[in-house]
Amino acid sequence: MTVVARVARVLSSFTPDHVELSLAELTARSGLPKSTVHRLLAELEQAGLVERQDGWVRLGIRLFELGQLVPRQRTLRDAALPFMEDLREVTRQTVHLAVLDGLEVVYLEILGGHQTPRLPSRVGGRMPAYCTGVGKALLAHASPETVAAVVARGLVRRTPYTITSPEALYRQLEDARSSGTAHDHEESAVNFACTASPVFGADGRAVAALSVTGRLPMLHSERTAPAVRTAALALSRVLRESHLA
Repeated sequence: MTVVARVARVLSSFTPDHVELSLAELTARSGLPKSTVHRLLAELEQAGLVERQDGWVRLGIRLFELGQLVPRQRTLRDAALPFMEDLREVTRQTVHLAVLDGLEVVYLEILGGHQTPRLPSRVGGRMPAYCTGVGKALLAHASPETVAAVVARGLVRRTPYTITSPEALYRQLEDARSSGTAHDHEESAVNFACTASPVFGADGRAVAALSVTGRLPMLHSERTAPAVRTAALALSRVLRESHLA
């Protein structure tokens, strides 16, 4: 295993639910020898990539700084922010910007709605593509191989309403392609619904998705869909004309 691979294992041991870990926990999670983890932590700390205090290790501020320099995140986020702000103002709900990474979606930006309860999504966080509005909006325009890989991985039930049938997923993706919007009705979180639309880059590929998420029964998908679709089309036009993505 290369040094880079070992470093990646250590850093990937941290999760939203485990932001601080002990040396023993990092050793167990990474699967690396304790001496190797100890040595890597010393070098990572010197580089500002991790911080250690009172026997606990957490990710360092330098990683945050580097993350802000990711081109796709900066380009898409900066271009999308005005449209996201307008969408939040119109719907009064939470607005997401996400991209497809492998078989999951990664949230690049989230604007919290007015008095919207906390959602399971977070900036930089991941969710399965098959049970989220943004994920289905992107899968609808992804390659057949990508969709097949999602199905082959398994449609795990996250809530009682999560679609676990491949045939049902394929039907939803077909509907999303024809209507321009995809929906999540309590599939990723109970009592919440989401409406999403794809955002297309200069080359015509779906590079991101915008969505509006809110608590049921206040959120009405049929009312929010036109606003989400309009915002996604407007952002797509900006990306196309500016050759930003």
